[in-house]
Amino acid sequence: MKHIIQIAGIIDQPEAEMLITCGVDWLGFPLRLTVHQEDLPEAEAARIIKSLRPPHAGALITYLNQADEIVTLCHSLGTQKVQLHGDIAPAQLRVVKALDPSLFVIKSLIVRNNNQRELEAEVHSLSPYVDAFITDTYDPETGAYGATGKTHDWRVSRRLVQLSPRPVILAGGLRPENVARAIREVQPAAVDAHTGVEGANGRKDLQLVRAFVEQARAAFADAI
Repeated sequence: MKHIIQIAGIIDQPEAEMLITCGVDWLGFPLRLTVHQEDLPEAEAARIIKSLRPPHAGALITYLNQADEIVTLCHSLGTQKVQLHGDIAPAQLRVVKALDPSLFVIKSLIVRNNNQRELEAEVHSLSPYVDAFITDTYDPETGAYGATGKTHDWRVSRRLVQLSPRPVILAGGLRPENVARAIREVQPAAVDAHTGVEGANGRKDLQLVRAFVEQARAAFADAI
C-alpha cells in the first residue's frame, strides 16, 4: 500500500464514476454510523462497490465493533477493505481476521488534545491485528471521529508514521490547498478526504477533486 488517494462519502454512481475518472484510487462508504447520516443505502453502496475494477476499490467505513457484524456487512457489500472508526477490542480484531483473513483492516487513530501517548500505545497493541491505520480528527462539538472538516496537529500523525509497523493513512480536514504540505510533513502512505472536496451542495466538486488529486500526486512523487 503506497501513495493511495481515497475519497469518502460517496453519494451515488455518477459521483463514484467522476472520482475514478479523476484518478482517485479508493472510494469510502460510511455505513452503520453513530454520528453522521449515511450518504446512500447499503444496497446502492454494494452496487457501486461491485462495479469497481482493480486497482480501484471500495472501502466500508463503520463504527461497528463486533467481528461477526463487520465481516457480514463486508461480504454483503462485496468489499475486501474495512475502516473501523469506533472503539473495538483487540479480541474482536483477531476474530475479524479469523473469520476472513483476506480482509484489509484499517483502524482509526483519532487525534485529540494531549492523547499522543495513548495513540502510540494503540499502534503498539493493535498492529498485529490490522493492516493499516488512519489518523483522523475528533470534533468535540459533535462527537464525530471523522468527516469533521478539521485538521489536527500533523506532528502527532508524523510520529505515528515513524513508529508504526503498518502503513498510515492521513485524514482530517484535507483539501486541495493543504494536502501537498500535509504529505510533505507527515509522509503518510495514503491520504483521505471527504468534506474538503465537496461543494456547497454537499456533492463532490469536480474541480476540487481534480486539484486534490493533482496536488497529492505531485507531493507523493516528491516523497519517493
